[in-house]
Amino acid sequence: MKKRLLLFSLVLTGLFGLSAFTLRDDPFTALLKKLEEFAKKYPQEKVHLHLDRPYYAVGDDIWFKAYVVDSRTNMPSTISNILYVELISEQNIVVRQAVLPMHEGISWGDFKLADGLAEGNYRIRAYTQWMRNAGPDFFFDKTIKIVNTAPDRVVTKTTYQSGQEAQNIINFADQSGKPFTGNTVNYQVVLENGISTNAKATTDANGNISIPIVPGKTDVAKMAKVIATLTLANKQKVTKVISIRTSPASVDVQFLPEGGSLVQDLPNRIGIKAVNAEGRGEDVSGTIIDGDGTEITTFKTTYLGMGSFSLNPMLGKTYKAKVQFKNGTNRLIDLPAATASGYILNINNTDSAKMLVKVMRSEGLVAKGELRLIAQQNGNVCLETKVAAKILVNLSVPKQTLPSGVVTFTLFTADGVPVAERIAFIQNPATQLRVEAPGLKPSYAKRADMNLGLSVAGMDTKGSFSVAVTNESIITPDLDNESNILTSLLLSSELKGYIEKPNHYFLDNSAKTRAELENLMLTQGWRKIDWAALAKDQLPTIPFPAEKNLKISGILTDRKGVPTVDGKVSIFSSTNGLFSNAVQTDAQGKFLFDEMDYNDSTRFTLQGSNAKKQKSLKLKLDIVPDQVVTANRNIGDFETDINGALKDYIDNGESYFEDLGKRGLLSRTIMLKQIEVKSTSTKKKVPEYSANLNGPGSADAVVTEDELSTSVTLSQALAKVMGIYVSNGSVYSIQAKFATMGSAQPMSIILDGLALSRDYNIDLINAGDVESIEVLRSANNLVIYGVSGGSGVIIITTKRGVRKRVPVTVSEIDSKITYTPKGYQVARQFYVPKHEPGTEQQLDLRPLVYWNPSLTAGADGKLNLSFSNSDQIGTYRIVVEGVDDKGNLARQVFKYQVN
Repeated sequence: MKKRLLLFSLVLTGLFGLSAFTLRDDPFTALLKKLEEFAKKYPQEKVHLHLDRPYYAVGDDIWFKAYVVDSRTNMPSTISNILYVELISEQNIVVRQAVLPMHEGISWGDFKLADGLAEGNYRIRAYTQWMRNAGPDFFFDKTIKIVNTAPDRVVTKTTYQSGQEAQNIINFADQSGKPFTGNTVNYQVVLENGISTNAKATTDANGNISIPIVPGKTDVAKMAKVIATLTLANKQKVTKVISIRTSPASVDVQFLPEGGSLVQDLPNRIGIKAVNAEGRGEDVSGTIIDGDGTEITTFKTTYLGMGSFSLNPMLGKTYKAKVQFKNGTNRLIDLPAATASGYILNINNTDSAKMLVKVMRSEGLVAKGELRLIAQQNGNVCLETKVAAKILVNLSVPKQTLPSGVVTFTLFTADGVPVAERIAFIQNPATQLRVEAPGLKPSYAKRADMNLGLSVAGMDTKGSFSVAVTNESIITPDLDNESNILTSLLLSSELKGYIEKPNHYFLDNSAKTRAELENLMLTQGWRKIDWAALAKDQLPTIPFPAEKNLKISGILTDRKGVPTVDGKVSIFSSTNGLFSNAVQTDAQGKFLFDEMDYNDSTRFTLQGSNAKKQKSLKLKLDIVPDQVVTANRNIGDFETDINGALKDYIDNGESYFEDLGKRGLLSRTIMLKQIEVKSTSTKKKVPEYSANLNGPGSADAVVTEDELSTSVTLSQALAKVMGIYVSNGSVYSIQAKFATMGSAQPMSIILDGLALSRDYNIDLINAGDVESIEVLRSANNLVIYGVSGGSGVIIITTKRGVRKRVPVTVSEIDSKITYTPKGYQVARQFYVPKHEPGTEQQLDLRPLVYWNPSLTAGADGKLNLSFSNSDQIGTYRIVVEGVDDKGNLARQVFKYQVN
């Protein structure tokens, strides 16, 4: 099905021609050869995660299937065998991480959303170590919303009010919409850079408080977190964490010439991109005027702040755009200066069957001879031709001869110098699999057994697929903004920056949608090849080799740092059964335990020795630094009013979790009744990247790096803190112990934003690697943590230098170390209940009806699904995604009614 043609014929239009060209020994041929070698030596990987649903509640599972493909072919990747998937908070802290083994680019896993997780806008990020060489711009990175269904009776809604006194309005109401009036709100505003301010307000007759945007501070951050504590009439305190905007309501407008630059005396196409302070496209209109104030043309964006217009710049003239915004204001913006001579590469991609390409050059450049035009996708050349030495050349390219996805067109001089570049998006139906459900009926009963056969049309090889079934009445998809295997692997993974509503461009193939997609290609950055570096054989450095398996490696030296040759390093673990092995060090003193397979939290002991059995040896492990968490590029997907936006889902979640609790299937901590306690917190210096939701240093006690320096273990350091005690590596709050008659659980441990199990032994963490410990045990510090804070919380922040995480589980004692590396996530299976007829059953309110990430189909294309409907009526939605061994992608949605 998939066609990868190196050369194809072009249909000429107009008076000018071009001819296919045979490779010869010239600079341009040499450049193409280097491109081919580069693509083979430095292939790129792309990741898509099929998520079971678009948003979640605390207590849910995030189920995901990972598809990792080779960017050259979209075939499942064999480059890497390990994938990293992370859940990242609004504070850009990794709160969960899963390390997954992959087989031929396929894996799956899940995140359990623990009770203590604060609600907010989170990100799911996925990458391989090999992908880190190209940078995080091309990771899978999606914003998801997580709500808390705990019934605190308070719903908040945030609106942004522009004008001379710009401010955020936060409304507090109960679940029926009745406002809380005259209530005291103590709040803290925490900016992205850690700067925080405290204030107090009283809700007005509409339940509102106002938080102003202070002039002069709007450049500090675009987003902020408000930690607001509302005091109810019965003196109960309810804390909400709310996202607000901190930027003025300005709109950034860019004018981007097609091909890279404006050229005088030639018709130029110019793209427009207008983005507001919320990161979303905003439509604008206006006129183009020259330096004399004469109106030349008009323009208007057509979708999400994007559009285009034509301009023929004249010699000696400068141009401005008079932009009119939706609030009625105007602004003058300079257009890019036009060069006296140059080249233009114009593409018209609005036809469904063919692409029209127009190459133009200034009259004075015609004498320089023929040009070269290539089209390539991640180094795979799919068009290559000479362009005649004319001012204008028109050509037509049949789309069925091009691969689906982003294709880059580059115009070169005869000696291989790039002079214009442009991307275009190709939708080739021949590269997409068709999934059919011949036996699906329009409607079924509640609890009906669904034994459904699917058929993947046109397959002649095996493929891997995943299926999610949800009830649209509970989980309503945002069709335009959905991320799926097509948007991820064909579009988002090739472009830089935020792409608003990516699925909009895949919902239909109308002329209007194709024109809107063209404007996106005109205005978005993309994955570029550095042609100048390629020509000079300047190859990229590769600090992160592709991972094939887990390994533990390092070097054995004496105390002076001299490598120990032919030494012995032994490894031992009893975490999951007994394991031991030993290897010899090489001529550089290095050792390697390769092809290992261990689960997360496995603890190893390593011992170094030599023939003389010297004790003055030292082991040093090779530690790959963690990937830095960059700012969220998908700021336009942020929802400031999560409660209101997902109210139906919250209501259903409350019923669902209440039912699980009655059946004993829900593990939730009982939160102590909140009492008003005067703050005894101390504000010692702690890192700005502390994961403390109250703000760094807002705690009942803080143990600093200096105080930790006198302690060998964390137990020893915490023994000095009032109000807690440590037993066998677990920390307990004395207050909670008394309040529960001695049955309190250990305090929750949060390490660099990651919630550890309550029975985690804190002495596994090397005290020398810790920068601060914050102890939270009073009600006013614990309220933000919800039910998981009932027994208290310990926040441990490790030393990161420039925010680089230290391997905290490594402790050196002469030639012996203990090490707890990040291992594979233990796979869990989605539970599908069975409804036995004739027996009394509990109400089935599952928001996720079915999830199966491990479906495979052979050459016959057959898939079988087996599940049962829940007790909720509505429109059920079946989403199927997958890829076959040839790189053909599948995405299909089916619906049926449950009555």
